[in-house]
Order: sequence, then C-alpha cells, then structure tokens
Amino acid sequence: MPPRSTGVRGVTTLDLITIDATAMADKEFDQEFVEYIVRGIVNNPDDVRTERIVDERGVLITLHINPEDMGYVIGRQGQTARAVRTLLKIVGAKENARVNLKIYEPEGSRRPRREDDMGGSNDFGGSDDTSVDDLGI
Repeated sequence: MPPRSTGVRGVTTLDLITIDATAMADKEFDQEFVEYIVRGIVNNPDDVRTERIVDERGVLITLHINPEDMGYVIGRQGQTARAVRTLLKIVGAKENARVNLKIYEPEGSRRPRREDDMGGSNDFGGSDDTSVDDLGI
C-alpha cells in the first residue's frame, strides 16, 4: 500500500515518521520535529533554526525564522502557531515532558497597528457621545 499524502507540498505520512536519523544525533526529536514542520510552511527554509533549553519547568524550544515568514508561521489569528504547539505537546507527552514553543520576534519587527485596531471605538458606532449630552436630564 503506498503512503498517503498529507496535502502539504507532497509530504507523505511516511515522510513525517522518518525524520533524518543523522540529524537526530545532534538534536532532540521535539526540536527536529518543529524544524521539519516549519520548513514545510515557510518560503525561506534555510533560515529556520531552533534553540532548546531544558529546566525544571520542562523544555522550551525557541524558533528563529526569517521575518518575512512570520505570518506563515503564526497564521490567521494564530491558528498555525497554535496547531504547531498542539502537535509539539503531543510529541512531548510521549516522552513525559512538557514542551513549549516560543517564536522569536526581533525588536521592532511588528508593523504599526492601524488606528481602528487600537480599541479607540466601541461596539456602538464609535466614541461620539454628543447625543447623550443633548438629553438635558
């Protein structure tokens, strides 16, 4: 029976299971797993790198990517990042480890927010309250 395609740029289920064993010698499975998944998402896969820190609270994997690829990794409303974190927690659970993912964001890399996203208006059509002042109560 041939391996099933996952729908991600020709990646098969078998490909997800068989991660390069030589790379595993230098890195832990969870770290290599994150790099593998993210490289399939971004436009600059050579810029993907991770740092792995283990302390008493568990494992922290910090993901460094090209700033142009930040939107691909985070996704709409953070859905892609949430999905990667969920998969990573499953990988960690198999090893009885708490694994967290931090996406490194360089200082000043965020675009300025638009004024209508700043919370300046409310759900009632803006902050114009002149009609309330005219009630004369």
